[in-house]
Amino acid sequence: MAKHKDVRIPDAGAYTLRRARVPDVFFDGTMPGRERDADGCALVDLSIAGGKIAGIAPAGSAPPGPGDVDLEGRLVWPTLIDIHTHLDKGQVIPRAMPDGTLDGGAIGTFEDRKRWTHADMHARMSFGLRCAYAHGVGAIRTHLDSQEENAPTSWDVFRELRDEWAGRIDLQAVGLVPLTFFRKPWGRDLAKMVAGSKGVLGGTTDAIGHYDGARNEELVALLDLFFEIAGAHGLDVDMHVDQSDDPAAFSLPLIAEAVLRTGFKGKVLAGHCVNLALQDEATIQRTAELCAKAGIAVSTMPTPMVYLQDRKPGRTPRWRGVTAVGELLAAGVPIAIGGDNCRDAWFPYGDHDMVDTLQQSVRVLQLDHPLTPAIAGTGPVSARIAGFAQAGRLVSGGPADLILFAARTLNEFMCRPQSDRIVLNAGARVRDPLPDYAELDAILAV
Repeated sequence: MAKHKDVRIPDAGAYTLRRARVPDVFFDGTMPGRERDADGCALVDLSIAGGKIAGIAPAGSAPPGPGDVDLEGRLVWPTLIDIHTHLDKGQVIPRAMPDGTLDGGAIGTFEDRKRWTHADMHARMSFGLRCAYAHGVGAIRTHLDSQEENAPTSWDVFRELRDEWAGRIDLQAVGLVPLTFFRKPWGRDLAKMVAGSKGVLGGTTDAIGHYDGARNEELVALLDLFFEIAGAHGLDVDMHVDQSDDPAAFSLPLIAEAVLRTGFKGKVLAGHCVNLALQDEATIQRTAELCAKAGIAVSTMPTPMVYLQDRKPGRTPRWRGVTAVGELLAAGVPIAIGGDNCRDAWFPYGDHDMVDTLQQSVRVLQLDHPLTPAIAGTGPVSARIAGFAQAGRLVSGGPADLILFAARTLNEFMCRPQSDRIVLNAGARVRDPLPDYAELDAILAV
């Protein structure tokens, strides 16, 4: 068997990736006539022409060509999706150093936001995108802090980067503010700005970050207002929900009830929802069923949550700080996996690498046996939630944006960091290196 490092992708022309092993969840619809292995993977020939997937056929059935590459059963995936990150906050280490707490993250971000000029944000967000691209991320939904004083700059930078990265990474943005902001004229102005940028409306119900202590009837009224504003502008919504270890600060059922009560027609994604796991079993089950009825999807971000949640001085954490993923899946709630914060005041680690995020998520959430729900959460599930037309799936006629792994099985994939992966964009090998941290020295000087 040829070594993975010796795989040569043609620089031009049509070719076929022969004997590529692909998890079934990445196919767009059923693929009849293909045998699956024990992992639910099919062995196929992927024909590439003009930067697109020209055909998907059972292994050995595609007509031969001079540039063909025999992968001998190695895994091939589409480039992955990060459904939840914060490019605007990222890459500020050591300018802002987290203390590992939720309050510290909020305070540190508030202070650092004073330095978010156009040049600063463009440099840091570009750095994050270069990391993601080299790792094989093909689409990103990023939350943007959208307070009135900084939103125009943040969204200008985002639109510039969306144009600059077109064809490499599909970018979508969420205008993120606490729900209380929608009481003010800025709430409707923000919705108009988001709609003009083809974005998503965000709101936080977390018991952190200037939430003003809204609870019960007040929160119900705020949710109705939020969904009314989003609906009036034809926007989907993506919310930060219950990101605390306080079981009393529990808003997920109220969100589901608000969706049903208001008849909101857009897509709803609830992020984090970590204190769902701290509720009693009956409440977890009832909430999961209510979310399914309301059509709410949930995004989970285990890597920063295990760092932040249940942190007490001098004590080892007693819970993992993640939501009740198994129960939500069992109720039919779509689950997406996101990377969340990266080298910012909330979380000092990360590299916008969804392969690493997926591997950690499987272990933290025990989301295996089978592995397919976790894998789907980084591809087709996230694509459907965000409305990415072709990202995260293998579609005949779709872009040949792929990741080629040395691993031949999902177990082999899970056991190593896959640092030797080969990333393709439009059928051509991506040779862009990971950016050097030294490039940020000038922008981070204080």
